[in-house]
Amino acid sequence: MSDHSDLNQRPDYDAVLQRIADYVLDTPIDSRDALDTARLCLMDTLGCGMLALRFPECVKHLGPIVPGTVVPLGARVPGTSYVLDPVQAAWNIGCLIRWLDYNDCWLAAEWGHPSDNLGALLAVSDHLSQRRIAQGEAPFSVGELLEAMVKAHEIQGVMALENSFNRVGLDHVVLVKLASTALSAKMMGASREQLLAALSQVFADGQALRTYRHAPNAGSRKSWAAGDASARGVRLADISMRGEMGIPGVLSAPQWGFFDVSFSHFNRDLSLKPEAERRFRLEQPFASYVMENVLFKISFPAEFHAQTACEAAVRLHPEVKERLERISRIRIRTHESAIRIISKRGALANAADRDHCLQYMVAVPLAFGDLRAEHYEDEFAAQPIIDQLREKMEVVEEPRFSREYLEADKRSIANAVQVFFDDGSSTEEIVVEYPIGHRRRRAEGAPLLEAKFAANLATRFPRGRSEEILALFRDSARLEAMPVHRFVELFIG
Repeated sequence: MSDHSDLNQRPDYDAVLQRIADYVLDTPIDSRDALDTARLCLMDTLGCGMLALRFPECVKHLGPIVPGTVVPLGARVPGTSYVLDPVQAAWNIGCLIRWLDYNDCWLAAEWGHPSDNLGALLAVSDHLSQRRIAQGEAPFSVGELLEAMVKAHEIQGVMALENSFNRVGLDHVVLVKLASTALSAKMMGASREQLLAALSQVFADGQALRTYRHAPNAGSRKSWAAGDASARGVRLADISMRGEMGIPGVLSAPQWGFFDVSFSHFNRDLSLKPEAERRFRLEQPFASYVMENVLFKISFPAEFHAQTACEAAVRLHPEVKERLERISRIRIRTHESAIRIISKRGALANAADRDHCLQYMVAVPLAFGDLRAEHYEDEFAAQPIIDQLREKMEVVEEPRFSREYLEADKRSIANAVQVFFDDGSSTEEIVVEYPIGHRRRRAEGAPLLEAKFAANLATRFPRGRSEEILALFRDSARLEAMPVHRFVELFIG
């Protein structure tokens, strides 16, 4: 007689979840380089949020679900007067800081923006700092916030090194949700069991599809997807802190777990797929590597794989600006990830479509000498020369660029641009292998990053307030000692 029943033996938590939990709870952050870079990241991320407030399409998403709601000891949304519960505040802050695609980035087998986690971390720490004061306890400090940022960056970035969610059609914001859940729970005082339960809930969710980042469906959801993920991270942490049970085998359960359902690389006949290809690869330990090596967007509000192409185009602008009508061909040599993500032809439907189009992001600086957030808007994009130049572009893969993009000691994001004219002449090929926000150009980039921050602050605050904030960021000891709720008050609009 055959037995048609499952063995109901509850497993231990999946090993990956245990590694993340142990890192979050037990690993100190003793890298001064990581903490100093986290300070730059906090500065840049908040500045990008202030700039986003100039765009009505972003602002329409902000505020409470029920208009007029104010939450006691609630988290504040920088640049606004909103006081919200931490979940909705994380959504608001996350939407602000990602709207313009202008802050830090991480590129590996998976791509993403680790600063997206600040939506959750700032909302939770602001609320907790106020609550601690109300209870007669020491407030949450900016130094603690920076340490949480280092760990959130590390979780998202190390998970991205060898695990490609995009190849199975999933968006990288699953890693924002994972890191935001982990550090939100930690800040809330989670035990190991509570933290593991929270992490397991992340993978039981249905995950976002990448379709809103790619032709023909690229659109503005990509600008609020990370806010949604960071808010979900806060919610899952809160649920688990209330005693909700976890799902120990959420990743590895046969047929029903995340690996078999969502990470099977399109091969639905799982019996033909090696088990190792349905598991996460996690060969590098969690420490502070990601924050130390994170990429900053300094020069252009452009998808990061195009940053060096934009820089090359700006350098070519003086040579081609008087001969735009004589251009016969533009060749862009690039790396495989750029081709897969942002190389596209045809009509571009909206600003979000344009800032994920390599050809558009090269055409604008070639013709106009710069690329700014306003250049993605409909009125500017209607200028005929932009599409005329796009039609003359050929994009080819350079194998060395693709290879060195993934090499741990390089992690270049190289592009090369050359312009050819109808008389047979051409410009030299401009090759830019590392963007100015790369660690290899950190000394060159840091002053420009501060200048970018100052310019972004000036779009929202009077000179005196802006100078006060800048002075604080220049004094790391004073910044790290400041209570988070006092720090946030400096950014209230």
